[in-house]
This record gives sequence, structure tokens and C-alpha cells, in this order.
Amino acid sequence: MSLEVSDLRVYYQTLRGDVRALDGVSFSLADGEIMGLVGESGSGKSTLGKSLIRLDSRMRHVGGSVRVNDTELPIGNDPAMNPFRFHEVSLIPQYAMSALNPTRRIGRMIRELLGSRGVQYSAVRPELERRLALVGLEPDVLRRFPIELSGGMKQRVVMVLSTLLDPALLIADEVTSALDVSTQRAVSEALVEFRDRGYVSSMVFVSHDLALVAQIADTTMVMYAGKLAEKAPTATLVSEPRHPYTRMLLHSLPEVGVTIDERRQEGVAGNPPGLLDPPTGCRFRARCPLADDTCATEPPFVDVEPDHWVACWKAE
Repeated sequence: MSLEVSDLRVYYQTLRGDVRALDGVSFSLADGEIMGLVGESGSGKSTLGKSLIRLDSRMRHVGGSVRVNDTELPIGNDPAMNPFRFHEVSLIPQYAMSALNPTRRIGRMIRELLGSRGVQYSAVRPELERRLALVGLEPDVLRRFPIELSGGMKQRVVMVLSTLLDPALLIADEVTSALDVSTQRAVSEALVEFRDRGYVSSMVFVSHDLALVAQIADTTMVMYAGKLAEKAPTATLVSEPRHPYTRMLLHSLPEVGVTIDERRQEGVAGNPPGLLDPPTGCRFRARCPLADDTCATEPPFVDVEPDHWVACWKAE
């Protein structure tokens, strides 16, 4: 397995107490697999991605473990994570277009980052130019400042930078959210090609866009209120969802050729629970049309068929 996450618990420290953003998450990711990670805002998607590389100082690792290629990552120790960043696990951050230093030329930024990881810029320059060409960028982009690039160009620069050292695991966090539709497709296809060429071993693709996830992800995992709701091969999850939340998410998507007179678009009624003091039992039960007294007990995240995992008493 490329990635093995076991009972991961990560809380945010606030003046009002701990926000249980990840509260017992367990799953695995195979070599060569692209896993889409979806759910409403506040479900824990970005927190899960960040916790695998440990970027936010407000995070507190409460329990659980993360293993990449049989090596446990010291996610609770920020300095100890440095040797693993970019080499074993890398991140394309949310709002990556704002991640580039506006006062540095692109080439200088890359040189400084590689130097901080003990890698000589001159040694990887030919490979850097090859990867820039792969995403449609000329070598002269290295002499330019970020302000001289379009949003899509900056996004592709960050993609190349994040994968330059061939990490085992890449977390792509909402990488298409600020892009136009045609650029979204180009960026998504480039990520798949990076996987196919072996630049990354496996990938977690975090997104609100279920349609885009369905196009590029081998498997899809749905999160709700800091917990896992469902995980399955993408085609199975789209055609045969078992969790009521997954069904409602899919039902909220517009259908091509269907007018508002034929079907009114509706979101998931209600709001997610607060995670300062989350409810007992199934966290979706206050919004679930199938909820009953059984749901007062938290359902386990179990396989209902091969490679299909669900946390719901009604999944059968």
C-alpha cells in the first residue's frame, strides 16, 4: 500500500475548545491510485490533506497513524516532518495561485526550495524544463515573476514544483476551484498524466466538484463532519451509492438535458453539526431521511461489498 491511515484524529485548537475536524479516520490508498475526496465545506477534506504533510500550526495530532510505503510519518512533530516533505509526500495547496512569492522570479523560488531540501538546482534543471513543457509552459517562465503569469499558468508552475522530487503521495487540494472550465480540464488531465508517467505514486484529489472527481478519480471517498461516510470505486459510488448523504449529494447535481420544470434542483437540507461538541451516534442523522433510534449509536465504517466501505446502519 502507498498510504495507510489508521484512526487519525486531528483537532484545531481554539479559544472555545478543540474543534474535532478529523475524528477517527481510517483508509488506505494503493500505488498508482487517484482517490477523490468530496464533501461539504467543513467536512474535514482539506484538514485531512493538510494533516498528511503537517502545514497548519493550529492543528493538534490527537491520535492515529499515517504510513507511506511502510514508513510511519511523524505528523505530530513539525521539524521531524521536514525530511519527508516533497520527497515522500507533497501538496498542491488550496489557492495555489497565491502560493508564489511575488518578489521572486519563478526560477529563483524553485532554486531556493530545492536548496532547502538538499537538492542542487542544476541537477534537476533539465527535468524541470521537461515537466514545464509537459504542462504547456516554455522554459522562459523561470525568468518571470508570478504577476506576469495567468492564473492557470501559476497553477501549473505549482503543480510542477510540487511533483519535481517524485513524491510517493501528492495531495491536490481544490486545485481547480479558481479556474475556468477549460483550464480545470487541462490541469486535471495534467495531474493524471503525472501519475501515469510515475512522477507521483498515488494522489488524493480534494474537491467540491463531484463531476470533475468522477472524470479523473479511480476511487472516491465521501466525508461528513470529520468522519468517513463512504468509499468505493468511483463508477460504483456514482451508480450505486449506499450512504444517504452520498445519494443526496449526487441528487443535488444538475443533469444535462433536464430543465427546472422537469426537476427542481435541491441541496442537502439542514446544516452540518458543530464540531466543538459533535453529537453522539451518526453525525448525519439530524439531516437523514432514514434516521431512527438505531442511528443514536455510531455506525462503523465497514465493507458492504469488495472495495466498498460505508458508515451507515441502513447501508444494507
